[in-house]
Amino acid sequence: MAGFSKGIRKVEVALKWDPSPAGRPPTDLDIVAGPYESGDPYGAPAYLVHFDSRSPDGTIFLNRDSTDGKGFGWDEVMTIELDRLDGRYTRVVAGAVIQQGAGRRTFSDVLNPALRIREGYTVLAEDDFGSVAGATAATIGEFLRDESGGWTFHAGVHGYDEDPAAFPRVMGSRRRS
Repeated sequence: MAGFSKGIRKVEVALKWDPSPAGRPPTDLDIVAGPYESGDPYGAPAYLVHFDSRSPDGTIFLNRDSTDGKGFGWDEVMTIELDRLDGRYTRVVAGAVIQQGAGRRTFSDVLNPALRIREGYTVLAEDDFGSVAGATAATIGEFLRDESGGWTFHAGVHGYDEDPAAFPRVMGSRRRS
């Protein structure tokens, strides 16, 4: 019997980092995700999901939110239910951004940052942000819907020098080679 795949269905995007040393302001990383409609897959996201929001239909939501990296395991965790997303969405971009309230911070200023994207127990991507150490934000992966309606994952960490307010405006744009 030949099998067929409906692609990636439900993923978990996670960030972790170590707390700031005693006497220093806390470090706060946030996961940001945005779906893009088929008519404008590299324009503005239809909506954003981040630390104080969720998708209107409940398909993208933050399970765990940390403002300081204290805790065990993964500090920020977001679930994206791709198989439940409306058909008008053909692309979802996930990113990480560092809050800048305590002054400019880049990934090199964060103690032991890491990301993991997985579907079930299958790890799709892991990274330590080393390739974007001087950035304040980064896209960490994108999901694309194919003609059959299935979703595929494209790994890649790409850095930006943007604050949390500006990053969502550029995170889905086409990257120059």
